[in-house]
Amino acid sequence: MQHVLWLGGPPAAGKTTVATCLACRYGLRLYSADTRTWLHRDRALAAGHQAAVRWEALTPEERWDRSTVTGMLEMSLHRERGAMVVDDLAALPASPLIIAEGSTLPASAISDGIAVRSQAVWLMPTREFQRERLRAQETPEGQARLYAALRRLIEREAKDHGAHILPVDGSQCIAEITETVTGIFGDALAHGPRAEEAGQRRALRREANEATATQVYGYDARPWANGDPDTVVRPFICECGDPGCHEFIRLPVGALGSSRPLAPGHTT
Repeated sequence: MQHVLWLGGPPAAGKTTVATCLACRYGLRLYSADTRTWLHRDRALAAGHQAAVRWEALTPEERWDRSTVTGMLEMSLHRERGAMVVDDLAALPASPLIIAEGSTLPASAISDGIAVRSQAVWLMPTREFQRERLRAQETPEGQARLYAALRRLIEREAKDHGAHILPVDGSQCIAEITETVTGIFGDALAHGPRAEEAGQRRALRREANEATATQVYGYDARPWANGDPDTVVRPFICECGDPGCHEFIRLPVGALGSSRPLAPGHTT
């Protein structure tokens, strides 16, 4: 997949922020694996995957507070979703370039020859940095245990499959990390293809925002969910289309259908 840039790594590494910045700046299609969580889980359920079935049957307390770390890793479908990510990317248009980010991106795509090695970077937070980020985000303890285990697993996979690992320890700000990743992807970004027209860039941002909304609606469609997805507030990318803008605007999901997320003073 020569048209894909891969940005992997565990939760709390800064992948989404870096990928969004690059997508907006260079006119790329943004693929965030987190926005496909429920689509992937439905695929696993349809295939009769027992870990997926077990996860759906548990209460939140049983999933996060009473499960072992091994059990949580199995029910996260980490490896199974990696194959689904590859399927998703293969189904997307080859133009413009895709920047794919997420914890479920499979490092095995590098050694299998699916990913171009020079177009794949894994952001790897230290244990202390990840812990601080999760604490700042008020991540529940059970999920924090899973994310710590994923950090260890994903780091091992990245090393085993020869991924370019970029350590994240807090010594660099997110802008500096973004510039480092930009340099690694420099040749691919220079050759493109990239969305050059403002209308194309706005359409790509709308596509990414709709994927975020789909994720929220997918969650609230679960039999055990009881919220109102339209009132859930999420960060959406500003749809002004300006390459210099990669701001997020927090809006209720239901507002996306009737308006464009725009940062103050930004227009289409």
